[in-house]
Amino acid sequence: MKHLFGIVLLLFTGFVNAATFNSLDALEQNQFRAMSKNLTAASHYKGITPTEPLGILGFDVGLSLSSTQIDKELFRLASSGTYEPRAILLPRLSVHKGLPLGFDIGAFISGAPSTDIKLVGAELRYAIVKGNIALPAIGIRASYSAIEGVSELNVNSTGLDISISKGIANATLYAGAGSIRSNSRPVSAPNLDDESYSQSKTFVGINLFLGINVTLEADRTGGYSSYSAKVGFRF
Repeated sequence: MKHLFGIVLLLFTGFVNAATFNSLDALEQNQFRAMSKNLTAASHYKGITPTEPLGILGFDVGLSLSSTQIDKELFRLASSGTYEPRAILLPRLSVHKGLPLGFDIGAFISGAPSTDIKLVGAELRYAIVKGNIALPAIGIRASYSAIEGVSELNVNSTGLDISISKGIANATLYAGAGSIRSNSRPVSAPNLDDESYSQSKTFVGINLFLGINVTLEADRTGGYSSYSAKVGFRF
């Protein structure tokens, strides 16, 4: 784990010759809206954790990597050709803490390699049903995330979702759905207007205890898919 933390810290400290969105004015308004939705699908809060509350003494700490498909042409235009991968890769350091009465809180930091994109986010979750041997856990979550470090663009998102999970032996399956509301503001492109939009979100995942905690999650937000894997400790 210490080597993984070192890699993530390196990713968060910045990049040499990082791609920037310095050509937003090359986009039409509908292209800017589409790119903003794509960024939201990558950057909005992803818990990558099952629904069961952690309990007042519980913690979930992990390192994850998420991959989100992108519209390569839009990102190429917006960055003067300096950023044109097939997916946005986002390593994340996340921490969740259990609270009394079925509440959990969580937060993450992240940064996209080869760009100046940095992310922060947080969540508050409440277990409507805490779950037991017979019953699944059911919870609702409110979340917030924001893109930092991009001088040309401001994007922030709030989310609300409901999820369900059930443990079987050392595995816990979970799934959920919700909505993401976002605001995207171009700072250095006077030809473009601000955009506000909502996108539906669905997700499924599995949490495995294999000595360490391993979580795999697939997310579909708007028209874009993300796949995440997390390793860490949950207790």
